[in-house]
Amino acid sequence: MPALHPDVARARAAVRASLADLEAGRLVLVGLSGGADSLALTVAAAFAVPRLGLRLGAVVVDHGLQDGSAQAAARAAAQARELGADPVDVARVEVGRAGGPEAAARAARRAALTDAARRHAAVGVLLAHTQDDQAETVLLGLARGSGARSLAGMRPHDGLWRRPLLSMTHAQTRAVCDDAGLHAWADPHNEDPAYARVRVRRHLLPAFDDALGPGTVEALARTADLVRADADLLDELADQLSAEVTRADGMLEVAGLLAAPPALRSRVLRRAALSAGCPATDLSAGHVAAVSRLVTDWHGQLGADLPGSVVATRSGGALRMRRRGVAP
Repeated sequence: MPALHPDVARARAAVRASLADLEAGRLVLVGLSGGADSLALTVAAAFAVPRLGLRLGAVVVDHGLQDGSAQAAARAAAQARELGADPVDVARVEVGRAGGPEAAARAARRAALTDAARRHAAVGVLLAHTQDDQAETVLLGLARGSGARSLAGMRPHDGLWRRPLLSMTHAQTRAVCDDAGLHAWADPHNEDPAYARVRVRRHLLPAFDDALGPGTVEALARTADLVRADADLLDELADQLSAEVTRADGMLEVAGLLAAPPALRSRVLRRAALSAGCPATDLSAGHVAAVSRLVTDWHGQLGADLPGSVVATRSGGALRMRRRGVAP
């Protein structure tokens, strides 16, 4: 018997570890595009999932953004069925424009996967993000000045979503597909420099390796793991602070915010702004800083205007955030 390819073994072990906490007999879905990453994930899951006593299904999301996408989706669905996945859904989605093309496509894809999980009573959805994707996420977050939570990258397990392949590279997922004799679809958008991630992948990461030596992808992914642990702790402490300073009428007590460390105060204020209706994609660190000045440097100013027609105002010792036109 030929030796098992090490990348195949690694992918199988990663899927088993990701799903080890689930109850036998339940359904797990894999998000399949037909590309090398998701196809390798499906191959590994087809082996590992039944051995955990679980059932495997697949959802192929057709974004309809290029010619031939329907045929590519049908081919991916056929590959999933050949690997033993059941049920296999093909979901055609409409991609909007909010937040830019990448964010809009991601939102449409997440909605389709969430709907499929609900309809089939799935307890988890496997996503094929790799170590390369994690490195790109960290670099994009750093360039945008998005803060620790963005630098923490993607979680291996985040509620419904599970990402077993975050320790594997694109090259390794291609090796899994080659070992299985499966042809992966090459999404043209993955080579389109109009997308920020493509520019990072094709130009920025190679430049880092040229200047600093190989290992940039692994180092950035490791950074995400370290920052995530710190960010999780700060979020827990911010939860406690939020509970302490939030009054029954929803206003925030200034005294408690003022006494808190800036890292916790800014988290509480950002969450309050989001709860009031600020779009997360539009709420910047500058907006949060403007609200923070109502706490730390208040001299009677009227308030701070925020995205989504939200306004933050201070009345004496309390802070309120609400949409314009909404009664206090």
